[in-house]
This record gives sequence, C-alpha cells and structure tokens, in this order.
Amino acid sequence: MIELKQLCKTYEVNQRKLHALQDIHLSISQGEIFGIFGESGAGKSTLLRSINLLEKPSSGKVLINGIDITQLAASQLKEERRQMGMIFQHFHLLQSRTVFENIAFPLELLGKAKSEIKQAVHRLLQLIHLQDHAEHYPSQLSGGQQQRVAIARALATEPRILLCDEPTSALDLKSSLSVLALLKEVNVKLGVTIVLITHEMDVIKRICHRAAVLDQGKLIEQGSVIDLFAKPRCLMTKQLVQKSLHIELPESIQQVLQPVANEKTSRIVRFTFVGDDSNQPLITTLVQQFAITVNIIQANIETIQDATIGFTVCQLSGDTEAIDKALAYVRPTSITAEVLGYV
Repeated sequence: MIELKQLCKTYEVNQRKLHALQDIHLSISQGEIFGIFGESGAGKSTLLRSINLLEKPSSGKVLINGIDITQLAASQLKEERRQMGMIFQHFHLLQSRTVFENIAFPLELLGKAKSEIKQAVHRLLQLIHLQDHAEHYPSQLSGGQQQRVAIARALATEPRILLCDEPTSALDLKSSLSVLALLKEVNVKLGVTIVLITHEMDVIKRICHRAAVLDQGKLIEQGSVIDLFAKPRCLMTKQLVQKSLHIELPESIQQVLQPVANEKTSRIVRFTFVGDDSNQPLITTLVQQFAITVNIIQANIETIQDATIGFTVCQLSGDTEAIDKALAYVRPTSITAEVLGYV
C-alpha cells in the first residue's frame, strides 16, 4: 500500500548539507500497524511527514497504492491527502470548540450536511468511548482523553491511512496504554493502516506488526516485531531491545566481561526462546549431556504479538571443548545462543 523508494531528504544549513533521510526503502502493507523507532534526531518525523508530502523529499518516490504522489498536481495531492489522517504528540485541538465540534470540524470543511456530520461524530464518540464528553471543552479533559478526540477527528474523513507522530510520548503510562489500545481497536475494526513513529520500544512491542529502526537518517533494520525482539541484527537494536525487556547484563558482570577467551574463562551466553521453545529443558540437557556447569544469571519471559519470548543469560563453565559441543548442539535448533563475552 505504501512504498518508499530511494527516498532522500537533504537540508542546507549554514551552507552545509544535512542528510535527514538517506536512501530509504520501505514497504508497508494495507491494514498493518507499522512502527518506526528512532532516537531524537534520527529523522523519524521527517520520514513520517514525507509520506503525505508535508515534507517534500529531495529525491525518491512515495507510492500510495502504486501511485507516485510526488508527481501529482496540487489538486490531486489534496485529494490523496484526504485519505491520510494524522495525529500528533500535542493533540492540536481547537480550545474554543467542544469535543463534538472538534471532531466535526474536518467534515464541516468538506461541506457535509449537518445530519451526516451528527451521525458520523456520534459514531466516532462511541469508538473512542467518550459519548458522555461531547459538550466538554479540551481544557476539561485529561491528556489521554484529548488524544482520543484527536484520533476521532483524524478518522472523521474515513482515511485509509493514519499517520501517528509520537502519539503517546506526552502521556502518563495509564493514558498511553489506553491510547495504544484504541489505535489497535481502530486498526482491527476499521482496517486502517497505521504508521507510527516513536522513541519508545515498548510502544513497538505492544501494538505493531512490523517495525523499522532509523538511525541518523538511515534504516538500519526492519522486520516483524517478533524478529526484531528475538533476533535483532544491529548492535543498536540489540541494545534497545535489552533495555526495553530489562535483560541488560548486571553491572557486576559488565565490569569483568572480556571480549576474548583464555583457557580458564567461562562464557556468558544469552539463550533466546520463541513460542513452544520456552518449555524445553535446555539447561538440564546441556548439564547432563555435556557435563558442563550452567549458572543462570538472569531470565525473563515476554509476550509479544501473542507469542512467548524467553531470555536466559547463563554462565557456562567447564572443559572448553565440552562448551563448544554444547553450543554446537544448540545452533541447529530454533533457540538462539549468543556469546556475550567471557569471565
């Protein structure tokens, strides 16, 4: 549905070129929730705003259902943008208008009949579970409620795509979870494709089907959320996943961890289990079959996209050849074994 091909965005600052986006290739399927993660300055907002051409790319293509919208005339682009709703970090509600009037505003601009507007707004109020707040003003709402109203307003014109710019970063945890649950509900009930940017891996973990990691204007990794969390390839993604899942090595281990082994060192290994693998008695098997000592340092189990992912960090001690054989035994299985270092 959405394809970005060789997308680049360059700014000129003090006679120097700043590459905000570099050779972005991205494909987002209809009906999925796609997350784009990046830290401050990674180019996330620029990438999101390039999809509806609020930021005009310096080069490359933005294809929506096969149509390159960078080549459209202004009137055609205006029509295409009506199929894309957008929500922001800070809501941008009209303070002088009630909840009902805020949601109705895009329909009024389109010249819809009052009866049609009333019917659409009441339907959206039910969707966001704020039927009893129709006559309230934004100042009378919590941050989470205001973001719900912003989502309803973005959906008023029945867009096919919803672009979300850090939709939960200004909210407390409870409100964030509520807004994420609503976005998931919108995706399921209305079939709206959602593209969401965030600097929080927890957001990616909770609602996205697939995601990409952006760093200094470059997409460094993308794939299913399960793969990003269970089998991250890039160092940055690995570090972000460890922080999000609270599986960073204890400080006491980090201080003595060595990158190179010697004859007397033991290995620190992280095992990753997905789905039914988490029920396998791997540790018992390694101890009994290879006569090595396995000391569990930390373990954690997460549920992501209805799949169970388990992480166990162990210290493997014993004969070097036996440890090699134990890791070789694990390698062909679906369990991932990553040597983190030596102590």
